[in-house]
Amino acid sequence: MPDLPSHISPVYAPNILSSRIPEYSLNPSSSPHSRAGSPPPPNLISPAFTPPLTPESHTPAVEPEPLPVSADAIAPRPQKLLRTLPHVECIVRARIPTVTGAEMFLHVYQNNVDNKEHLAIVFGSHIRSKSMFAVRPGETERDRMTRGAYEGRLHPGRVTSRAESTSGPGTLSQADRQLFEEVPPLVRIHSECYTGETAWSARCDCGEQLDEAARLMSLPSSTGGVIVYLRQEGRGIGLGEKLKAYNLQDLGSDTVEANLLLRHPADARSYGLATAILLDLGFGGGRGIRLLTNNPDKVRAVEGPHQEIVVKQRVPMVPLAWKTGGKKGINSEEIEGYLKAKVRSHHPQARDRRMQG
Repeated sequence: MPDLPSHISPVYAPNILSSRIPEYSLNPSSSPHSRAGSPPPPNLISPAFTPPLTPESHTPAVEPEPLPVSADAIAPRPQKLLRTLPHVECIVRARIPTVTGAEMFLHVYQNNVDNKEHLAIVFGSHIRSKSMFAVRPGETERDRMTRGAYEGRLHPGRVTSRAESTSGPGTLSQADRQLFEEVPPLVRIHSECYTGETAWSARCDCGEQLDEAARLMSLPSSTGGVIVYLRQEGRGIGLGEKLKAYNLQDLGSDTVEANLLLRHPADARSYGLATAILLDLGFGGGRGIRLLTNNPDKVRAVEGPHQEIVVKQRVPMVPLAWKTGGKKGINSEEIEGYLKAKVRSHHPQARDRRMQG
């Protein structure tokens, strides 16, 4: 089955807030067997802010000396954690046919901590949002179908949101239902990247990862899955600041150093909203998920402050260019530097042979 095209991220203007992003540490030395006694992972909201202005808003006549970035500045730092997860509510759901023939249901979420519309891209109509299907006072059957709270598939003349039959689109066979209950579903927590998903950027592999996650979840052998799409552009610093970081990268900084030079954390993303959305989609308890990520720290972050979500397996996402020896995927000088920085950030002790050449 061919790869799905990149999903478009709508343009938006970051909100201006006075709050600052707290520091964080995911305690990477903790083992899976010591989770119960370890500090909970970060579950703060997706940042929605415009960072303070960079000092010296004018262009100096003489180029200043570059500021060194120490290894201590790049290291993770402790972060204050919320005791409870954000409240989320799915406000609308719609069926989206794709160019490959697969179908998914796009869920739009609102929450009580920012004014962004975060998304859940759901493969499999059997995966249901609790808040979407909850009965709302005074609504009609037409109201429920309009906002997406229906079973099966819509068609002209339909008058009820309830299931019209026990078979057909949107229903699972007994064998598929048993497989769905036994095999943890695939989940990808994806942060918005306008440049990589829409502007054809070869500076990162974000668009490629989004496409690959969708491809895996839409395979005929798959029981479905969910891509939680968080609106935290540029690792949480916003599109404008990310473009400044790109300019600093062209001046010689790597991805992490550029953020630090702009007075931002190396990574300002957080995943509390993703955990809350997964709970709303019924993935809580011991059933567990398989998490598509190359970042071991994200496992504990997604699980929530009290391990509300259980990650039973981390599924790595190897860049397509690496898997094919450069015959497919993204090939550029910029992405090589980007991937090297990610490897150092996610696996400080890693020594990939590609990095030694």
